[in-house]
Amino acid sequence: MLPSPYPEGWYFVASRQAMLKAKLIQKTWMGEEIVAWFDDRGRACVARAFCPHLGSFLGAEGGGRVSDGRLVCPFHGFEYDATGQCVATPFADAPRTARLQVFETEEIGGLIFAWWGIDGRKPQWRLPDHASDQSRWSGIELRTLRFPGHPQETTENSVDMAHFRYVHGYDSVDRVGEVSVDGPRLESRFDFRSVRKFAGIGKITTEVSAITHVVGLGYSFVEIRERSIGVDMRLWVLATPVDGTQIDLSLVSQVREITNPQRWVAGLGFLPRGWRAPIFNKFTALLQKQDVLQDVVIWRRKRYQSLPRLCSSDGEIMLFRDYCGQFYPSSPREELGHPVTQERTA
Repeated sequence: MLPSPYPEGWYFVASRQAMLKAKLIQKTWMGEEIVAWFDDRGRACVARAFCPHLGSFLGAEGGGRVSDGRLVCPFHGFEYDATGQCVATPFADAPRTARLQVFETEEIGGLIFAWWGIDGRKPQWRLPDHASDQSRWSGIELRTLRFPGHPQETTENSVDMAHFRYVHGYDSVDRVGEVSVDGPRLESRFDFRSVRKFAGIGKITTEVSAITHVVGLGYSFVEIRERSIGVDMRLWVLATPVDGTQIDLSLVSQVREITNPQRWVAGLGFLPRGWRAPIFNKFTALLQKQDVLQDVVIWRRKRYQSLPRLCSSDGEIMLFRDYCGQFYPSSPREELGHPVTQERTA
């Protein structure tokens, strides 16, 4: 068993688009009931969903609402700003001690993340902004799957080359260089070829170069180059614990403007340029979901093996597990079941 269902790190809360539409988000996140909203300056606040006054639930289901960028408690009308501070009440001066328990936030490409720290400590690193350049990129496609699992187990797939062949049927899966680790950052590069049926309309062949950036266990970002068509894509794989048993796995994708596809039909060259990337992104998102659903069948039923009996094709599984140790309250390798050296069986 893994030492904690809630490893330290940055975890996905919601997209900016979803928060603007709902005005007030409520959800179970990292074992906590939370609310999230924007103030009138567009700043995100993610906070525990209970009023420090008399404990009222602040989500919309309990009557909570947002007014002029402030979260308003349904019980006595206390108003909270994006820092979590109570700034007004209907009948008296706002008590300085009335303050929501808030989580620090970051926004990457219209995706809102909040920090979960060991014993409530402050962020130990920042997320790299992989999507600061939004020019000529499509909007995002976002799909979330919920199932029993753990973010370490799902993220381990990023270094498990053999499963790409066996589970997903990829051909010619080749590691490019070595997996690199720098503190909370892990980078993995690989190439592969895939031939598969899609929606009963024929076979789709892709030749892909991918660079996976793992930053903690809640944030994976993949830079993708489809070489045979000449298309650039972005994929976020965001694993977020819900309640200690289930996780939300969010897949977020973008496609760069397709100007001169090398394969006219596959690259949608017959469509107006402005339509190509958004439509290609929808197809891409469906294919990615198909892949992940194949994994979910395994993830939701598997048991963590602290002492796996590895073979020569398993690659960097143990390097990855060493990397994961830093995200738990106690991180000696022995607690994770990782001895200093480990025999591999052929």
